[in-house]
Amino acid sequence: QVQLVESGGGSVQAGGSLRLSCGGTGNFNCLGWFRQAPGKEREAVAAIDSDGTPHYGDSVKGRFSIAKDDAKNTLYLQLNSLKPEDTAMYYCAAHWCPQIHCYSGSMCLVNGLWGQGTQVTVAS
Repeated sequence: QVQLVESGGGSVQAGGSLRLSCGGTGNFNCLGWFRQAPGKEREAVAAIDSDGTPHYGDSVKGRFSIAKDDAKNTLYLQLNSLKPEDTAMYYCAAHWCPQIHCYSGSMCLVNGLWGQGTQVTVAS
C-alpha cells in the first residue's frame, strides 16, 4: 500500500528556515502541500506538476519553494522567512491529475493520497 510520509518539521524563530520532505510520491504526477492551523481552515500552500512547474498560494509566494526528486520519489518544500502565522501542520498530497487540474489547492489533489503531516511552529 502506497503511503506518503512527511518529515522535516520543527520549531524555529521568525525569519528562520525549514525544509520539509515527503517520501513515497513515485506513483503520482501531481504533488502538493497543504497546511492547517488549529481553529483555521485548511490552506493550499503549493503544488508541482509532472513538468516540474510550481504553483503557489498567495500567502507563501516568494518565501516558499516546492521541488521534487523523481529518482528519490520525494517531494520537498523549502520554507524561508518564516512568520508566526506559518505555524501549522503541513501535509503533502499526491494524485494522478490532468496537468490543467494540477495546481495549488486543486480538487484533484485534495481527493488524492495524503500523508500524516509534520508540525511547523514559528516563534515570534
